[in-house]
Parts: sequence; C-alpha cells; structure tokens
Amino acid sequence: METSPHRPHADLRAALRLSVDALAVARGGRPVLTGVSFTLRGGEALVVTGRNGVGKSTLLRAMAGLLPRAGGSVTLEGAPDLPDLAQAAHYLAHADGMKAALTVEENLAFWAAWLGQAEAEDRRSRPVADALAVVGLGHALRAPFGALSAGQKRRAALARLLVAHRPVWLLDEPLTALDRASREKFAAAMRDHCALGGMIVAATHEPLGLEEAGELALGAPQ
Repeated sequence: METSPHRPHADLRAALRLSVDALAVARGGRPVLTGVSFTLRGGEALVVTGRNGVGKSTLLRAMAGLLPRAGGSVTLEGAPDLPDLAQAAHYLAHADGMKAALTVEENLAFWAAWLGQAEAEDRRSRPVADALAVVGLGHALRAPFGALSAGQKRRAALARLLVAHRPVWLLDEPLTALDRASREKFAAAMRDHCALGGMIVAATHEPLGLEEAGELALGAPQ
C-alpha cells in the first residue's frame, strides 16, 4: 500500500526527506504489515488510521527501530547530524517515560540533557518551563510526576517533545487522556513543529487538528 500526503509546506521541504519503502513486519512468524510505502518531506504530517490490531503501533515501533523489519527500508535524508531515523525521531507511545518520584522539572531536565546532545546548539529546543507552558502545565513545574492526574502526566510527556528538538515525531495515540483545551494546545504545537520544517507520523483514532495532513489507512481495501 502506498500513499502520498498533501504537502502544504513546499517552501520548507529543502532537504529533509523520510522514505518508507515496502516495509514489512512479522511477529511470531506471522505477517503484521506488508508493503507499506510513503514519503514525507520537511513540514509534512501523516496520520495513520485503521481498526485496532491492524498494525498502527507496529508501524511506528518499526520506524523507531524498536521492532525488526522483515522486509523493506526506512531511510531519512537531510539530517547529517542525525544519521538514522532512530536518532532523529521522538517516539511517544502509551508509556510516559517519566520517573514518579522526580518532579516534572527534574524529569524533563533529564530528557533535555540526554536527548539534547545531538543538537546542543539547536534553538528549536525549548527550556523546560517554556515547554510546560506550551502544554498548559506551567504551574506543575515542581510537582512530583507521580502526583499528577492522567491528563497532566500525558501533557508532561508531550512536553518532552519540545525540550530537545528532533525533526521527526512518531506519535502513538498522542491525545489519550487529554481534555479539549489540552488537545487544542497540542494541535498548535504540532502545527508549529511542521511550520519549522519538522515531520509528524501519528497513529490515531481521533482528529488531531492537522487538517492538511495526509492519511495512511492500514487494512483498507486495495
């Protein structure tokens, strides 16, 4: 299956290009994905849709290098300091990736230090307080992460995308546990990321607020 997303940011496509060609993934000897192909350029977003169990999360995990490929290729061009997609991408799934005993600030400072090394001078990385303000969580800077509500934890995890710039965001159901106001804030952050030339591949059952994104419908009739 192949798709070519709408490209609203032609002026920002200069160098960055992500190509997935005939990707296949098997689990336990059983094919889960076969023949998945698409191309993205800087400034573009792709929404991956389909029923539960069709392979949306598997696709993102394979792209992030967390699952072996049974066939095909995933290549990223135009990011010389980040030679492969695993290094050039933020992968956000259902787990928050935070330590409950640390404050929100301490958690995000850790991720900024750990992930920021590849692009230490990149001004697109936001200070922790600024990233939390973007997701509407500025008041929780020094709160223990474990004391937050489910929605607040999700917002703190989304702030991790902002404290260390990566050109590609791989997002698995990013709106889980978010209320309407938080969804609107995150939609604005995603649009800003694309406006700066970044890419987004998001698996979701819900509208993300990216009206010009392309769609890859897994399991759709050929």
